[in-house]
Amino acid sequence: LWQSSSPLASITYLLSSCTMIKTAALFSLVGCAAAFSPVAPGASTNSALRMAATDAREIGTLAPIGKSRYFDPMMLADSDPEGTNSVTFEDLRHKELKHGRMAMLACVGYLTTAAGIRFPGAEEVPDGLASFPALWATDDGKNVIGQLIAFVLVAEFANRDWTGKSEFLGDYRNGQLDFGWDKQTDEWKNKKRNIELNNGRAAMMGILGLVTHEMMGVSVLPNGYLPGQV
Repeated sequence: LWQSSSPLASITYLLSSCTMIKTAALFSLVGCAAAFSPVAPGASTNSALRMAATDAREIGTLAPIGKSRYFDPMMLADSDPEGTNSVTFEDLRHKELKHGRMAMLACVGYLTTAAGIRFPGAEEVPDGLASFPALWATDDGKNVIGQLIAFVLVAEFANRDWTGKSEFLGDYRNGQLDFGWDKQTDEWKNKKRNIELNNGRAAMMGILGLVTHEMMGVSVLPNGYLPGQV
């Protein structure tokens, strides 16, 4: 996704560049269901994460939404008198990250199929919400849905901190993957984490807007294209 620390710019980009997205898988939209599963047991009590609670609160604190604190208009993270409930904050931040990641996949999948990209053999499957009843109407389609559900379950099970070596909430490397991350400065890491968090926030708004407009029968895509029309 485009690297921007501005949520508004990210939303504008997501909704205006669908024809450029050509690489996502057909099942990306279904993957968003994984974000609603509970946080891994012990994730909020990991000592390393609790020690980094102050740093975690700084991630995502960007103007104009927030200048002196993170964006929490309903004060959900401040459930104790001193506002230092790191367990509550970590749980909410973990959920925000997971929902954002799955929403980014959902946006890419939705726009990819709207651009006419299909897996071989699925050329006749409609895009948008109409894809689900179309798949369920055939035995092969039911098999595909079963594979999608299995993939989501495996991904949800695998993507968590199994070793206790996570550097921050949402770090699922488990001491195996790096890609140069550990060699970067803290400033660079915080910038990338802000980019991911804000792209995720924009994607959550983006996929909600796309699906809502499809259900309303109002196109927001180029040339007035409306997904889900059989």
